[in-house]
Amino acid sequence: MKTIPIVDIFAGPGGLGEGFSAYVDDSQSCPFEIILSAEMDPHAHATLRLRSFYRSLIRNQEDTSELYQYCLGQVAYPYNSRTYPLWIKANDEALCLELGSKDGDFKLYENLDTRFFNTDKWVLIGGPPCQAYSVVGRVRNLGNAKYNPSSDKRHFLYQEYLKVLNKYKPAVFIMENVRGMLSCKIEGKYIAFKILNDLANGGDPDCQNNCTGYRIYSIVKPTCYEQGMDISDFDTSDYIVKSEDYGIPQTRHRVILLGVRNDICKKPNLLNFHQPPSVSSMLSDLPKLRSGLTRERDDQAKWHSYVARELWALSKYAQKAGMHIFAEELNETGFLVATKKYNRCAQKKTKLNFSKKISPDLQKWLRGIWPDTCFNHESKSHMISDLRRYSFASVFAKVFNRSPKGESDFSLPGLAPEHENWNSGKFADRFRVQLASLPSTTITSHISKDGHYYIHPDPLQCRSLTVREAARLQTFPDDYFFCGSRTSQYTQVGNAVPPYLAKQIASIVHNLLEG
Repeated sequence: MKTIPIVDIFAGPGGLGEGFSAYVDDSQSCPFEIILSAEMDPHAHATLRLRSFYRSLIRNQEDTSELYQYCLGQVAYPYNSRTYPLWIKANDEALCLELGSKDGDFKLYENLDTRFFNTDKWVLIGGPPCQAYSVVGRVRNLGNAKYNPSSDKRHFLYQEYLKVLNKYKPAVFIMENVRGMLSCKIEGKYIAFKILNDLANGGDPDCQNNCTGYRIYSIVKPTCYEQGMDISDFDTSDYIVKSEDYGIPQTRHRVILLGVRNDICKKPNLLNFHQPPSVSSMLSDLPKLRSGLTRERDDQAKWHSYVARELWALSKYAQKAGMHIFAEELNETGFLVATKKYNRCAQKKTKLNFSKKISPDLQKWLRGIWPDTCFNHESKSHMISDLRRYSFASVFAKVFNRSPKGESDFSLPGLAPEHENWNSGKFADRFRVQLASLPSTTITSHISKDGHYYIHPDPLQCRSLTVREAARLQTFPDDYFFCGSRTSQYTQVGNAVPPYLAKQIASIVHNLLEG
């Protein structure tokens, strides 16, 4: 079977590409193959390259033990003398370059020109950087009097995507971005309108009727934008994909555009609705961990003692405030914490049993080739004052089935942070528990800054989510190893497209090209 080539630009750690490359069709074959991916961040690129090597090993039925030992930190290199040629191939496939720079563009087009496939049935995927489009980023920019949106190059990085589109004319493309792109304006005009028009014209600024154009489809509604359409009253919100509606355990809402070249007459299918798993069902089998202690020598017994002490103190305050059931839960949790002995990171081998509430297909997707192995599962360190807040918040969520908000809920002594804006109402959910019975909130790159928005629902663990837990909620397989510092790993996970969603998109694209 001839594979369908994939080019993945602005690839991040490879979430979108993972969904395509691991998609299996009805004949149990993998119809897509990534021939080139490009990412500028060196840590994300290292992750991308390692996954490319992983795929080559699987595709060529080579031994993966060296790679496995590398991910565990037991050997210096992921390859041996036999698999080294595949490592070189992975280096050739996954490029570290900055699109939009002179050197980056030269390297990209040189590689595409020299290896380009002799077929017009190929797919371009990618998500141009979104910081300039995001609502949070725009609010931050409002505080900068010197900020000029029209001179912010990040607004126009999608044009680097257009250049590849225009020069090589893929059969299909997928572009992903934040939903803030739809409300972003430059000089009073919605940038989404310009993006749709530019994509429909195939990236050709001088497009006439005979140029290679595209129809831009939604994958959740029967909506399509074509060349020549009046865009002024076009509802761009039809392009928003709510991930939780398609089996992703996370309320992640993103714009996803499916472009189909005009000479392809078939219309794409839509994503099929699937109930999302809950946070608890996704995380319950992972090893239970404690956090570290910021500004103190880390010690297991000391940590359990501190957390139990904080819970008992909160229990007394809650009892005085008349919150009797809550006080009992705090008190009981304190005794349970005092009896535990949790580590800060997962053991090399651990028994993982997925919840039966997770569909068999998703279980198979998550398991990977090394069952009972847990990479990137190490906790952050927290200040004792934050351990107090995390303890309170997780028990509160367990009792009341909601995350506590603002000064009204954080009314017990010692809970209010010394933050000048705490009483302003702007940070009411600064400490947010991921509720056990629901999908998580959106996993974003902010998780790399602090864990306050990503508190684990289990009060006995009293910590924020690990990289692996965030990756689980993003549906990365357990054998997906993230390179770089832990901060970088969090950023990579938060910026990625959920691979299990990408797999479903790959099914739509495959049906377009082969069905």
